[in-house]
Order: sequence, then structure tokens, then C-alpha cells
Amino acid sequence: MLIGGAAATWPLAARAQQRERMRSVGVLIPFAAHSTEGQNRVTAFAQALQQLGWSVGQNARLHYRWGDGTSATTMQKYAAELVALAPDVILADSSAALSPLLQATQTIPIVFARVADPVGAGYVETLARPGGNATGFTTFEYGVAGKWLELLKEIAPRVTRAAVLRDPAIAAGPGQFGALQAVAPSLGVELRAVNVRDADEIERSIAGFAQGSNGGLVVTSSAAAAAHRDLIVTLAARHRLPAVYYVRLYGEIGGLVCYGADVLDQFRRAAGYVDRILKSEKPAELPVQAPTKYELVINLKTAKALGLTVPDTLLARADEVIE
Repeated sequence: MLIGGAAATWPLAARAQQRERMRSVGVLIPFAAHSTEGQNRVTAFAQALQQLGWSVGQNARLHYRWGDGTSATTMQKYAAELVALAPDVILADSSAALSPLLQATQTIPIVFARVADPVGAGYVETLARPGGNATGFTTFEYGVAGKWLELLKEIAPRVTRAAVLRDPAIAAGPGQFGALQAVAPSLGVELRAVNVRDADEIERSIAGFAQGSNGGLVVTSSAAAAAHRDLIVTLAARHRLPAVYYVRLYGEIGGLVCYGADVLDQFRRAAGYVDRILKSEKPAELPVQAPTKYELVINLKTAKALGLTVPDTLLARADEVIE
């Protein structure tokens, strides 16, 4: 009877042990570890995982690797380190993390967040069926770029020239610039591309552009722009150039207007895909998803410094007004 009773409990014990088997999740972030923005993203991800039943230290272990904000070599090093740990799945923040990870592994599942054009960059075959070992969430659709230029004209109607800061080394760089070119004539704005490869180039280009009149800036999405965000916002203020940015973190450091996907929402949704992969679904069969939440942030202090009056209609649409 004792033997029979013990045998009857074995399947239950085995199932419980299987449910609580420690799973390993890698996380690659291009921000430095002390960055508030980076910490906010991983916190949103970890909290969402916990809500899905994954408790750190109990049935899940998170392995973090942080970049330094600028070095591709650093990201390649940490991508290789994470792959060597052989986690069950890896979370990649932006193309800066995804690209080196895909170079390091074609087998470990990867869930990405904040990648502008995964098809154009060759990270996935199609949005509906990614086909490889990566899937996740795009930053925006290219049509949103036209919205940036519309916002610039709405808050600074005198703008007839706009410098477009973009990274030509990524697929989204020329893609976003092309979307802006499509709407620029109807808004009466002449565009000039400014590359964001290094700080010296950014400073020289913006200083030269600012010598003309009726100018403004549009900062498009890229890891390079994020790495130089403090410099870009400082230059916009120094040269008194109204500027529109692609994500809210610029508004928090003095950027005039920001419009883009809710970043933290992307990382919460990424946790859902990590959960599904840990439960045996394949990234090749999980469609890449577009943002569902966008946010508009206006910095009134910056508007006042530039001598701009923000229309009431624009203020009414804002998700956050920084005073």
C-alpha cells in the first residue's frame, strides 16, 4: 500500500517540478545600467512577466547585459555573452541589440521591442510570419513620420526648412526620411538630411543649418539619436530651433514636442511574447505587432523659451504637458 501510494504521487510531483523548472531569460539593453530610461524599461518588462506567473528566483532567472549608449562593439560583446549562457529566450531592446544577437544566434528565440523596420532590415521575413528565431514589436509605421512634420508646422507655423536627423546605417533611416519627403511639399517645408553617426557631425550640421531662417528639426528614430539625445536637445535650444522628437524621453530633458509609441507598453507586451515562447510557442509563428498606444508630450517651458504659443487644440490632444 505504501509503495502504491508513493507511486500514485509521482506523476503529481513530476508535474509540479516541471511547472517550477527554472527558466532563463536574457535581456540586452543599449542603455547604460544607471540610465533611468533603461531601468524603467526592464522594470516594466519584469513586472509584466510576474503578472504572467514568472517569479524571478522561483521559476525564472533574468540575465541582464547593458550597453554604454554608443558602442556597437560593446553590444556585440554582450550579445555573445548572453548567447553563451544559452537562455530559453532573449529580450532585445531596439535594433542596436537585435542586430548583434541575430549575428550571434539563429536558434535561440528572440523577442524584440522598439525596432523600426524589421522587414527592411532583414530581421524577419514578413510581419505576419517572421520565419526565423525573432519576433516582437515595431516602433511605428512609416506614416507616423508625416505626423512629426505636421506637428512641427502646427506648433511653429513659420517653419519652411527642416533638418531631419536620421541614421543612414539602418533601414529605418532612409525609410523615415522618405516618408517625410512624401508630405513635405504639401506642408511647404524643404527638408535636409543630417546624419547622426557622431557628435561632431551632428554639431557641425545643425550649426550650419541654423544659419538660415525659419528652420526646425525633426529627430527620427534610431539608437544613434538616442545616444546623442542630450546634445541634440542642447543644440536645438542653443540655435533656437523648434524640434519634434520620436519618443517622450526627449521631452523630459527639454525637447519641445514628442510623438511616438508608448515605450513601456512595448516592453509589457514583449513580456507576453516571452511568456508564450516559454510555453513552447515558436517566434517564427508569432506575428510582429505594431504599436497600439501612442503618446504626445509637449514641453511648455521650452515653447516659452523659443517664443512659441502652443495652440489650445494641440494642448488638448497632449497626453502630458511639461511645465
